[in-house]
Amino acid sequence: MDIYDIIDRFGEGNIEALMGLIVGLVFGIAAQRSRFCLRAATVEFARGQLGPRLAIWLLTFSTAVVWVQGAQALGLFRVSDARMMAVPGSWSGAVIGGLMFGVGMVLARGCSGRLLVLAATGNLRSVIAGLVFAIVAQMSLYGWLAPVRNGLAALWITPEGRNLHLLQMVGLPESLALWIGLALAVMAIALALRNQLGVRPLVFASGVGFAVALGWMMTWNLAQISFDPVNVTSATFTGPSANTLMFFLNPNPSLRFDVGLVPGVVLGAFLAALVSRELNWQGYDGADAMRRSLFGAALMGFGGMLAGGCAIGAGVTGGSIFAATALLALLCMWIGATLTDFLVDQWGESRVATL
Repeated sequence: MDIYDIIDRFGEGNIEALMGLIVGLVFGIAAQRSRFCLRAATVEFARGQLGPRLAIWLLTFSTAVVWVQGAQALGLFRVSDARMMAVPGSWSGAVIGGLMFGVGMVLARGCSGRLLVLAATGNLRSVIAGLVFAIVAQMSLYGWLAPVRNGLAALWITPEGRNLHLLQMVGLPESLALWIGLALAVMAIALALRNQLGVRPLVFASGVGFAVALGWMMTWNLAQISFDPVNVTSATFTGPSANTLMFFLNPNPSLRFDVGLVPGVVLGAFLAALVSRELNWQGYDGADAMRRSLFGAALMGFGGMLAGGCAIGAGVTGGSIFAATALLALLCMWIGATLTDFLVDQWGESRVATL
């Protein structure tokens, strides 16, 4: 039985959803064990620390870049076929949405991917915030907020109906991307050694980056042999969270990569927490913490959809293929998160303490 027989027997949608489930499992296990989180990395950076969370994030990002660019060099993936590159990118969406997402993930105390992982371990704060995130993302995609999102995204878009490769845009060869990834990996390992991180968190941090590359390679190879169009995509949680929510509300749902990804992350994180005995029920500390968390989740839902991806979707998945608007969104997420941590958590708390 060859791959065509398998597709005919099980259906392209089911195969695509299975791929999403596999990528989600790898991502969920690795993210739970490594404590991967962009918010934690930005908070360290905002407080002048080059600490372990920053090392883990940098290793994840560099691993994704190395695997993805290596796969392209070996003919296992083609960046130009990625859906993120095949559609127009929004500069205005990247800036506004990225800033909103950065603010939101500090207020919610976790990016959308981290909330999903924590929810699987018994964190009820993340369950509620994650639901608000998914609902606002859905409203921004097809609902009442969609006209606002479309208007902001249309303010400034990339030319010729496609996104731009950052290296090509500045006149550098695409092959340089692999070397940039390797250089970042060396920096990440040096930073990890400085912070005395053990081998295990580094392996799992690399696993998160590998999950991103795995998603790109799986969907690209399926697209090469599929009879129906297949989106060449990978791990991201803004659109998939909204699509997964609608999957359970739609009387005639269809299986796609997105719908397999989110349950895969939940299952992977749950199994990892179960094995490590880290399942623990947690709730909000009070009304103020709940208001802050839900407002942050709403900002992430709209901001992530406007920016074209969340901290994972734009920050790692889009960054691994050097999509220009994705990297701009990532930069704005860092700026928004850094400013919010300084103004709300550092300066704000210090003022309260002196009153």
